[in-house]
Amino acid sequence: MRKTSIVRVATILAIALYFALVWGFAGLQAFTSSHLGLEDVWRSQTIFVLGHVFNFGPLGLVKLAAFLAAVKLVAAAFCGLYALDRARGRMRSELLEGALIIIAAIAAADWASALWSHSNELFRESTMNLALATVGIALCMVERALDHADDGEAARVLPEVA
Repeated sequence: MRKTSIVRVATILAIALYFALVWGFAGLQAFTSSHLGLEDVWRSQTIFVLGHVFNFGPLGLVKLAAFLAAVKLVAAAFCGLYALDRARGRMRSELLEGALIIIAAIAAADWASALWSHSNELFRESTMNLALATVGIALCMVERALDHADDGEAARVLPEVA
């Protein structure tokens, strides 16, 4: 049981660090770009597809690009905060689960737009992000369930104090 616990924690930490670095870099790159990341047509395909679906004009596309860059940056910050908290010995899996749910939703939108635009590179990248996010969510849920089971077991073993 101890080896699986170490592997589970290491995998969750690796996923959190991956998204903290990769999505943090993507969010910063979009914010420091003069066009909020819209100059790369293939990378901004999700923004164009969502803009088409919601009938956004040029200003709406820029606002949507800024919003998605901010969401990526915030999700990366929460992943980094989780990794820092975990290194300090505190476990707050709600932070990572919330960030991974947001990441999975954006990755699913990226996946759909990559599929629609027939871009193999973006399809692979979004599939990997979606898979990592869902595996991370599942591992966080398992970890929380095992912690609740351990808390319940400890409560049954300890006698009540009068």
